[in-house]
Amino acid sequence: MMDKQDVLTKLAKNKLLVCDTTLRDGEQAAGIVFANLEKVRIAKLLDEIGVQQIEAGIPAMGGDEKASIKRIAHLGLNASILGWNRASTEDIQHSIDCDVDSVAISMSSSDIHIEHKLMKSRQWVLDRIVEAVEYAKAHGLYISVNAEDASRADPAFMVQFARTAKEAGADRVRYCDTLGIMTPSGMYNAIKRLIDEVRIPIEMHTHNDFGMATANAIAGVQAGATFLSTTVMGIGERTGNSPLEEVVMASKHLLKIDTGIETKRLREIAEYVARASSREIPAWKPIVGQNCFAHEAGIHTDGVIKFLSNYEPYSPEEVGMSRKIIIGKHSGRSTIKQALGARGIDLDDASAAAVLEIVRATSVSLKRSLSENELLYIYQDYQEGTGPARSTR
Repeated sequence: MMDKQDVLTKLAKNKLLVCDTTLRDGEQAAGIVFANLEKVRIAKLLDEIGVQQIEAGIPAMGGDEKASIKRIAHLGLNASILGWNRASTEDIQHSIDCDVDSVAISMSSSDIHIEHKLMKSRQWVLDRIVEAVEYAKAHGLYISVNAEDASRADPAFMVQFARTAKEAGADRVRYCDTLGIMTPSGMYNAIKRLIDEVRIPIEMHTHNDFGMATANAIAGVQAGATFLSTTVMGIGERTGNSPLEEVVMASKHLLKIDTGIETKRLREIAEYVARASSREIPAWKPIVGQNCFAHEAGIHTDGVIKFLSNYEPYSPEEVGMSRKIIIGKHSGRSTIKQALGARGIDLDDASAAAVLEIVRATSVSLKRSLSENELLYIYQDYQEGTGPARSTR
């Protein structure tokens, strides 16, 4: 377990840091329940790849949840361990019982939540923040104050909300786009205003209801945010959160900011979380989906064969993946020649074109791509004059 100074020292090592909430917000996705053993393994994997802070769950739930959080806190991980709380001293005491070194204190910030969920006033919200933060501070904890529904809050009140948290002793504010309603330009402006006027570190917590979670998280970083709240594969409430693998790779390649995450293991951890959550990794999932480096279209495969960077923004090995050249309807002659060449078969252009014609017809007939062995069979039939190629020539 780390004391607050240890946490601050650790979180000062990188320009951009990850607070992963797979074990909290990720498990709040409908139908997902992690076994305690799985929670511990996920925490270990997150720690091994370099995640700086792990939001381990909600201690106030008690029972197995509280026990698993305490177990994670006692694993001796390099990562800071954070417990999620409502803005109440009772919740925070549950976190203290678990021996976490950090707490997230969550409070609604939008008028719609304040009036129709809490049925309270803005001043009541600010008073509860002060009370909760001061209690956590007195116990030597690192403190994140979470502004729930910040994207629908009055911007001026958000400044007051963040300033109140800072003055009470909070170490950062988590800006929550709870319903995923922000656009990147709107997010940039909102985060820049908070940083300019309050001067407190900001964490981006974005949801994906309109498919904007990653884009909004990156926009926040461009505006000066220094923390990313993520979940593996983006699992989470409703349509999910900003995916760990996406924001890490986008930060690295688009913003040229290294988060310190070992990206070669991103596919590995995605596979484990997929199994633990009874989910499949979609083939088209950015960064870790099987189709990320699968090439079929003739122009693309020819380009990749000539120079990998023609159609790949980074190497598959960087995220624990491998390249696949797909044989099917959209293949070109270069794909046929390369695939058969790997088997020691040297085709001239005319033969490659003839085999390609059969490949395309077969792929359409079967409504799928073909394996390398199926390509070999087609070539053998073509050579023997028993396949469709000879009968149609």
